[in-house]
Amino acid sequence: MGLFSRSKVNPDSPHRDWELVSSLAAESLKEQRRARRWGIVFKTLTFVYLFVILGSFIISSRGMGDAMNPNDPHTAIVRVSGVIAADQDASANNIVSGLRRAFKNDHSTAVMLVINSPGGSPVQAGYVYDEIKRLRGEYPDKKVYATIADLGASGGYYIAAAADEIYADKASLVGSIGVTAASFGFVDLMEKVGVERRNFTAGEHKAFLDPFSPLKEDEKVFWESVLRSTHEQFIRVVKEGRGDRLIDNDKLFTGLVWSGEQALELGLIDGLGSPGFVARDIIGEETMRDYTPRRSAFEELTRQLGVSIGVGFGQAMQVLMNRPVTLQ
Repeated sequence: MGLFSRSKVNPDSPHRDWELVSSLAAESLKEQRRARRWGIVFKTLTFVYLFVILGSFIISSRGMGDAMNPNDPHTAIVRVSGVIAADQDASANNIVSGLRRAFKNDHSTAVMLVINSPGGSPVQAGYVYDEIKRLRGEYPDKKVYATIADLGASGGYYIAAAADEIYADKASLVGSIGVTAASFGFVDLMEKVGVERRNFTAGEHKAFLDPFSPLKEDEKVFWESVLRSTHEQFIRVVKEGRGDRLIDNDKLFTGLVWSGEQALELGLIDGLGSPGFVARDIIGEETMRDYTPRRSAFEELTRQLGVSIGVGFGQAMQVLMNRPVTLQ
């Protein structure tokens, strides 16, 4: 019911205008009070929600790895999760920072890389690989193991190749020893819609990767040579790390990805097993401590809030558009 339907005004009263105004004012005041009460309720719920998220994060951050005594013998683990890139969690800076602390601790029996990554920047992967080799030289008595979860491909395997031994699950995806660079060409589309490209450069090939310019054959040959050179670097790293454990196979370095069982047959890994298995049965120190750098409490809170808001928005759009929502 609206304001007018709830208003009781005598139409024959000489003061009906004043009564109408008074009635409307009273109803408006009621609506304002009702809105104010609901506002307080929603603000309280929001505060409680934020408090619960922050509290749960603080509690979870005090996990077993931090609760254990760092002076007890343990297997040090450093995680390589997600895309390997300078602005991601799996950046060389983060990974190397964890590795240095893991090696430096006299009570870490061995260092284990826990890898679940599709790859990424060859530069970032190269930084990590080189640092692992340096740390192995500085701490010759401390072995490095790599375990691959769902995926240890491309740059993820590049990093794993620096380890003394590599393990994976039988269903893990391993390898993808290759290099790719992809883009689109929009030249024909621009011509159809009548758009003229104006790109001013100094240097004959300065714009050779421009998707709005025609691809020249000599530039294609040059770019393929750059990728081939990077691929050869990748192959050298794998051969250096794996040595005579690699099986001679003409498809090994073609960019194909293999299951854990196939990777074992090809010599890409040394065995099948989880991080827990490697710590317990290979290293001989079942207790594990995580040295992977973590976000600050504020950063983690804002990230979780961002994910929550994103999921809520996606669910709302799913209802409106009747389309499935996937989080990638």
